[in-house]
Amino acid sequence: MNPSQSELLRDTVEHIDIKTHDVRPLVRAMGHMAFQARNLHRAASLYDAMLSDEPCGVILCLAGSLFSAGLKQVVVDMVRHRMVDAIVSTGALIVDQDFFEGLGFRHYLGSPYADDNALRELHIDRIYDTFINEDELRVCDATVAKLASELEPRPYSSREFIGEMGRYLSRHGKTRDSVVLAAWEAGVPIFCPAFSDCSAGFGLVHHQWERRGRPHLSIDSARDFLELTRCRLALKDSGLFMVGGGVPKNFAQDVVVAADFIGQPVPMHKYALQLTVADERDGALSGSTLREASSWGKVATTHEQMVYGEATVTMPLVVGYAFHQRSWEKRPARRLVEACL
Repeated sequence: MNPSQSELLRDTVEHIDIKTHDVRPLVRAMGHMAFQARNLHRAASLYDAMLSDEPCGVILCLAGSLFSAGLKQVVVDMVRHRMVDAIVSTGALIVDQDFFEGLGFRHYLGSPYADDNALRELHIDRIYDTFINEDELRVCDATVAKLASELEPRPYSSREFIGEMGRYLSRHGKTRDSVVLAAWEAGVPIFCPAFSDCSAGFGLVHHQWERRGRPHLSIDSARDFLELTRCRLALKDSGLFMVGGGVPKNFAQDVVVAADFIGQPVPMHKYALQLTVADERDGALSGSTLREASSWGKVATTHEQMVYGEATVTMPLVVGYAFHQRSWEKRPARRLVEACL
């Protein structure tokens, strides 16, 4: 007899808390090893150097199913402890995973060997070894549509709309541990350059379908680019912390070129580190090296490090090391959201 939905959606994914694990001795020991262990130690040291460099702002780029896998609290703590000044992410992370959990829903421990046809019949979606209740995800979609219908019908940047999502969670959210909510409270702008490629897209499709023939809300991707460029112009120097690649990685790198194109040149990103499992040999952006980005005038090669390893393993170590170094204690709260206005 096949298991029921309630039997499969029983054990929740628990988010790792970097505050409770001082990983510095482990990461330092890895610095005396070879291969990716040594690379990880150097990446952790570079991140700490970014946080120690007072004029340097940190842009966090996120791609992949990170929050559903248990990394949400890591980013919440980065925001709350001034370890990041702006976030560029895929929409799925911000909406389907973080906003979804902010509404009171959860992700569940599953199996990559589950019968996907049986899961579909039970309204269960699978992300490798993680399960999601599809009916609850539809509630998330509908909440986005409801929020859009209550706002002034005009073009919004994704940063602006996500800010409204944070405001909504401040009144109706079921948990305080949300990246969207923490960023809204801290004035940390979140950009999703491909915002419609997630549950937000379904919600906005519904909104525009219902409003056909009448004024409606839309997302202005060019305004996203301009606002992130303004964030960079507000900083003397910048550093990139990239988890995965894709659109968030390129979008954040490109603001240096955009600033030059509008006649406001800024230095290349001073620091850059990337945690990835992608390969550079096919020319794909997710695996393109940071040295390659230097040829485009985006990233300086003095302080850069690639770490080839899966993010649920590498990110808690890199961020945990920098957290317990406590260089963030002397950083200002930049509230870059004000540079976007």
